[in-house]
Parts: sequence; C-alpha cells; structure tokens
Amino acid sequence: MARLFGTDGVRGLANDLLTPTLAVQLGEAAARVLTKDTPAARRPRSGRPRAIVGRDTRASGEFLDHAISAGLASSGIDVTRVGVLPTPAIAHLTATQDIELGVMISASHNPFPDNGIKFIARGGYKLADAVEDEIEALLGKVSDRPTGSDVGRVIKGETVADQNYINHLVDSAATDLSGLRIVVDASNGAASVVGPAALRASGAEVIVINASPDGLNINDNCGSTHPEQLQNYVKAVGADMGVAYDGDADRCLAVDADGKLVDGDQIMGMLAIGMKADGTLGSDTLVVTVMSNLGLILAMREHGIRTVQTGVGDRYVLERMLQGGYTLGGEQSGHVIDTVHATTGDGVLTSLHVAARVKRTGKTLAELASVVT
Repeated sequence: MARLFGTDGVRGLANDLLTPTLAVQLGEAAARVLTKDTPAARRPRSGRPRAIVGRDTRASGEFLDHAISAGLASSGIDVTRVGVLPTPAIAHLTATQDIELGVMISASHNPFPDNGIKFIARGGYKLADAVEDEIEALLGKVSDRPTGSDVGRVIKGETVADQNYINHLVDSAATDLSGLRIVVDASNGAASVVGPAALRASGAEVIVINASPDGLNINDNCGSTHPEQLQNYVKAVGADMGVAYDGDADRCLAVDADGKLVDGDQIMGMLAIGMKADGTLGSDTLVVTVMSNLGLILAMREHGIRTVQTGVGDRYVLERMLQGGYTLGGEQSGHVIDTVHATTGDGVLTSLHVAARVKRTGKTLAELASVVT
C-alpha cells in the first residue's frame, strides 16, 4: 500500500481520498503522537493540550475543518479553529502561542477540488517522515478515548489570530512603505484578507485583485501559478510592483513596474544581498535547490555569498538551513524561507521584505532583480 503522507501532508481529491472519516482518524492519531510527550507543567489550566486548525478558502475545507477538530477534541485536545489563514500563519501561531500542534487544511496551489491536511509540530515546524509514519500507523486504531470533563473543547478564534499574524508580519519588515503602490493578487486564497492588510498596515497603497473567494475559485487562473493578469494590472494602474500568492500563501512571486515577472531566484538573490549587508545572512550563505538558475549561483558568488544546493522541496531546504544555521533559502517557485522571522515559507512575509528592500534602497524592483541574469 502506498504511503498516505506525501511531500507536504496528506493530499488528494476532497471527499474521495480525503473524506471526513479520514480527517477524524488523522486528528485522533495525530493527537496521540504529537502530545504523548507533553509534560504536565506545559499544559494549560484545563490540563489538556492545545491545538489550532486553519484552512484555505476551498469549500471542502469547511467540512474537513469540523471533522479534524472533532478528532482532536475527542482525543482530549482543546482546539481553536482560526478559520481562513495562510499556512505560515498557522506555523507562526503554533510556534508562539504555547500550542502543541497546528493543522492546516489546504492543497496549496492545486485546483479547488483537491484538498490536504498537514500537521505542524510544537515550535512551528513541519513533521519529519518518521513522525508522519507513526501517525499513519495509528489510523483507525485509537481506543481509550477520554470521557466526561476530559474531552477537548472547540472554540473559534479568527479575529485574534488574524491580528496576531498581521502584527508579526509588519514588525518583521520594520519599514514604512508609504509612497509605494503595490498590486496584490491573492489567488482567491488564504491571504485574501491578511496579505493586503499587512501591506496596508506597513503604509503601502494597495490595490487588490482576486481576493473574493467563493469556495470554488481558489487558484483559478490567478495567483503565483498564473501571474499574467497581475502583470497586465501592474502596468495598467502604474504600480511600483505587484505580488502574487498561491492558495495557502506560502509562496510569492513578484512583478516589476514594467510587468516583468520576478521569480523566486531573483527574490532570493536580492534579499540575500540585503541580509548580508545587514549582517543577518547566516554564514553569508543562501540555500537553494538544484532547480535554481545558474545565474543566481553566479550572482551570489560575485557578491561574496556562498550557495548550498538541496533536492527539490521546501522541506529539504529548511532541513539544510537548520543543520547549517543558515537564515535564507528557498525555491525558484517562490517558496522563500527566512528563519529569522519564520519557520516555513511565507509569501506575505516575502512580499513585505521585497517591498521594504525597494523602499530602503530607493531602487526599483527591476533594478534589484537585475542582479540575477
């Protein structure tokens, strides 16, 4: 039998492979595995571990949210359902809010009929393969469920979670973006609200497209996988730049004032140069995958920045970053990981830092991106 967990959680056609029954079982199994070593001193007053559950805008996410929350609560976990938020927001909240595990319901850049469930361990990091295997081995085998006052409680916490994440994003960039006009393509996805809100809170003038999710239109000819609309829009409104997220907003691509696409390699290159100048680029090293353009490697060499290559996949990039104490890495597709401020790729954070680099240098995005030929 094929392994249920893929490269980024459990993903498949919603209500076919990914059913409410499977979601409940995943919640029960994950509760057992991810809280088995939780010391009593770390538990809240209730004595029960805490979890948060977020989702993107897919219609199927609504019933999967309830199902996995039920599985967690039936296993003695207190669950806060934070509604629609990006994957990196769930990672940030898990890392900073004394939470044992986070759950994100999303199929990222996939079309809307698909969905997925990925778990985030305490500290904000995705699970190792061995931990996923433990969860998979327990599916449908959980017994001795708590009863009475020991069952978990389920509450909503959307507004507080949204603002916590927005504040974190604004603080991370620490730059007044006043004077910049930015077009945001939110892909009708998880960053439809918080993405524009964070850029506006930083002072930018923001024009938003594809931020009217209806449960069916996520990633539909928009966002980072279809940037053509954004490219035309940036030129039409005379914006300084544009940014495009994917469905769960863990990746970001940019567009310069002339409508030219700025990919993940170019974004990493300009950010690496800026971080080296700021003294925040760990060991003056950038971690990339074997898919990165040779132009990026050569540009980094010219600026005294070493590159380390990994296999394709943001999880492998992050593993290498943590092993070497490096602070910046990512993929050409727009997954950019800045471990100074995040535990996973974060499209909204990336867009803020790109805009901050434009503002602080006084250069156009085209000029900054041109470092990579």
